Amino acid sequence: MATDKAEVERKIAQLCKKIDSFGLSDQDIYRVSSVKKLSGRRVTCGGILCATAAVLAVVVAAVAIGLGTGLIHPMVRRKLTEHLFAFLEGDVEKESCIFPFIEELQDPFRPPVNCQICVDIQEVDRVRNLKPDDFMARYAYTGRPVIVEDGAQSWTASEYFSFDYFKSVYKPDSPALMNEESHCQFFPYKTNFESLGDVFNMSKERASLEDGSEPWYIGWSNCDAAAANDLRRHYERPYFLPSEAESSKTDWIFMGSPGYGAHLHIDAVDKPSWQAQVKGTKEWTMEPPPECYFECPNTLKVTVHPGEIIVLDTNKWFHKTLIIGDEMSITIGSEYD
Repeated sequence: MATDKAEVERKIAQLCKKIDSFGLSDQDIYRVSSVKKLSGRRVTCGGILCATAAVLAVVVAAVAIGLGTGLIHPMVRRKLTEHLFAFLEGDVEKESCIFPFIEELQDPFRPPVNCQICVDIQEVDRVRNLKPDDFMARYAYTGRPVIVEDGAQSWTASEYFSFDYFKSVYKPDSPALMNEESHCQFFPYKTNFESLGDVFNMSKERASLEDGSEPWYIGWSNCDAAAANDLRRHYERPYFLPSEAESSKTDWIFMGSPGYGAHLHIDAVDKPSWQAQVKGTKEWTMEPPPECYFECPNTLKVTVHPGEIIVLDTNKWFHKTLIIGDEMSITIGSEYD
């Protein structure tokens, strides 16, 4: 049985290789008489049964693509992916995922957390003049949250970062905006924005938070090198990070109106992170994961002011934010390892 399976896979791989070498399109393949005979066979079934079969086929194909590394020949996986995207009316060269990320499915499948991250923590520490060695020993990889009060006070970001500044960085048709919309992440939260370009097309009144205008809160990851160079003229690597800790090349920016923020959630970025409060004031609420409910019953709340940096392992702590006061909040952050 195993030999037959291997032989079938070998022949399919050879066939796929020939198809690629001939440069045949799907339309060319469908013109082949044997393919016509196969595709011309009529199969009748009830509407619900057919729909169920179609959904099941898509799910099986997606699982095969996702889990088939090492088990399915790469060329077979490639062809399977192309046909699946064709069925879903997508472009395999442009889409980064087969299905959109469903946040509700994230928590049940995450690995359990060691509850030592939250045992006996009654409040979030607030510190100044934090030495890298002390940060490494107490906070860097322990999961213990901390506010570094002087973390960003020497940066010029507070003088430059604004809605108009970011609008100038991500101009219409600019490489920064095009890279953002095709390769980076955008978080619309509870707004009607579909992209970062939509954000910078909002009215001047709404952007400046004038009375009566619709409030908003959004976030995005910057993965454009030119935009990153521009942003990093106004902020620097936090002084308390040890020299051996490597920072991510991705910047995370969050901006929005008072009274708004991110809902309670947990991240999947694999690394601890820091977030600097450049403008405005934000309240953070942190909840230990459900498996630590009895060992860590405390909900932590802390307010982060301009010039301060919060360090938190957002992969282990559930967290939500709320912009307070009457000023627009702008934060920037990144991960470290």
